[in-house]
Amino acid sequence: MGEFELIRRFFTRPTPRAVLGVGDDCALLKPGEGMQMAISTDMLVAGRHFFPDADPRSLGHKALAVNLSDLAACGARPVAFTLALSLPTADVHWCQAFSEGLLALADAHGCELIGGDTTQGPLNICITVFGEVPIGAPLRTSQPATQAILRSGAQAGDDIYVSGTLGDARLALEALQCRMTLPEEVLHLARQRLEQPTPRVGLGLALRGIASAAADISDGLLGDLGHILQRSGVGATLDTSIAITLIAVCVYSTRAGGQFDSYFSTQVALQCVLSGGDDYELVFTAPADARAAVQAASLASGTAVTRVGQIDAAPGLRLIDAHGAPVANIFASFDHFAHRPG
Repeated sequence: MGEFELIRRFFTRPTPRAVLGVGDDCALLKPGEGMQMAISTDMLVAGRHFFPDADPRSLGHKALAVNLSDLAACGARPVAFTLALSLPTADVHWCQAFSEGLLALADAHGCELIGGDTTQGPLNICITVFGEVPIGAPLRTSQPATQAILRSGAQAGDDIYVSGTLGDARLALEALQCRMTLPEEVLHLARQRLEQPTPRVGLGLALRGIASAAADISDGLLGDLGHILQRSGVGATLDTSIAITLIAVCVYSTRAGGQFDSYFSTQVALQCVLSGGDDYELVFTAPADARAAVQAASLASGTAVTRVGQIDAAPGLRLIDAHGAPVANIFASFDHFAHRPG
């Protein structure tokens, strides 16, 4: 099977929202009236972001999900995406499963595949996603004229929230790389979070005009919250006693008085939650007087949110326990050029 047959067979579809889709040297995309384009690119590299023998259907899902997560953090509605794909061989069964996982998620979010590139080489996947966000007055006057949720709008006194659960993907990675042992049913649930994350697009849309800043959690809560703090010129205090309860519900037992099962230590849980990465949840800030609006956005989108801290005027990120005592910050988030591949 040649390159163009591969594209025609697995990646060519009608694109009613695009002016021109797959087939020409360029796609043509026109934003809606009163809209701005939100654009993000992510690359997934075999051996770095996923295991080389990863299930292709799950890999197709994740490849797009990580890009949709960026749009969610911005409060943008997905419109279209391009796919650049490097394949060792044109394996029909692999391509079929990969495209099914990719396009099922695309259809769920009304996001059209409008072009890209294919080549032979080591397995790499690069997606650029396009979304729409209304032009308009921002939540705070220091930001540009857009309703997009940026990283630069957090202010002292804002609450800090996290969506969903954290640390599940890191748990799976630790077990799959034989650094810890998990019961089979726990590993299965955690691995689903690693390989098939849920982009929080609905929550991002519901938070427009409410959240003052946001980022998606791809490299770890502390690292991605740190991006908000740096862009906003503020600091934060984060309650680790609340954050730790966000670990996978399959291993955290409230019936045991908030204890972890014997195979799973509190320190490991905290490491996974604070610096695990690959969660693709949202960390966002909002004014303290917007708590009811945040909960309404949570209900409207069907996505749980948890308040885990507060933005401070003083720079730096401070961790505290349930009694307000300092907790040493020994939790380093992922950095591609500071870590060797696992």
